[in-house]
This record gives sequence, structure tokens and C-alpha cells, in this order.
Amino acid sequence: TCEAVAEALCERTGLRVVTYGLRAAVTLIDRTDFTVAVPGGFVQNVAGSVRGEDIAEFIRRFRFDVAIIAVSGIAEDGGMGDDDQNEVSIVRAAIGQARSTLLASDSSKFCRTALVHLGPVTEVSDLVTDAAPQGALQQILASSEVRLHIA
Repeated sequence: TCEAVAEALCERTGLRVVTYGLRAAVTLIDRTDFTVAVPGGFVQNVAGSVRGEDIAEFIRRFRFDVAIIAVSGIAEDGGMGDDDQNEVSIVRAAIGQARSTLLASDSSKFCRTALVHLGPVTEVSDLVTDAAPQGALQQILASSEVRLHIA
């Protein structure tokens, strides 16, 4: 998901990006008008992301117009989560530093409860996905201020 977002961002100009996803950073580095910041640490080979004790603290040094996040699941009750506790603390740090939050999630994540709770989906400003959610999750989004974008 994060790599797809990075590819879409390449259509923009003059962005300043903070990411702990190395694959996303590699996608963005060829843009000479972008500034890309990545934290130091150890590379997690499965996700291609940087891991370490200080990643959340690194994120807190920045202010964001938009935090773009991804999750492992969005439960039917609207709870967002991830299967990695470290990921949740990093994403919480980014949300705390952002004016708005965009959640990028394909529809396979809908009605899936992840291991570690991140927060309510109503905390995000925008949800970009490939298909509209159904059932209770659809109702939660419809009664909230979350803007739904089908891409």
C-alpha cells in the first residue's frame, strides 16, 4: 500500500516526505524536487521498513500537513489496527504530528480485526480505497466526517 501511495505522490512536485518505508523512499528519491527523510535503524526485510526504538521519536520531530497511513485491518466497529505493536506506536506518532490523516487501504482490510488497536477510523480525514465498505463499517463512515475516495 505504501509503495502505491509513493508512486502516486511522484505525480506531485516539491514534496517533503518523512517515511520509514525504504521501498517508498526508493520510489521517491529519483524526484530531484522532493526532500525525503528516513530514520536510522534496522531494516525489516518483510516490509522493507526501518525498525528501531527511536523511530516514533524521529517522527515526532516533524510536523505534517498530511500523515498518510496504512493498517492491517479495519474492524466492523471501525477500529483500525495493525498486527505489529511497533508499527502502531510509529503511526500514532505520525497522526499526532499531522493536521490531517489519510488512510490508504484496499478493501481486503475491511471487517478485519488486527492484533493491536490503533484507534477509530473516524480519526482519519480521508479514506482512499478500491471499493466502498459494506455493513456496519459503511454506516460508521457515512455518519462521520471521513471523506471516502474510491480509486
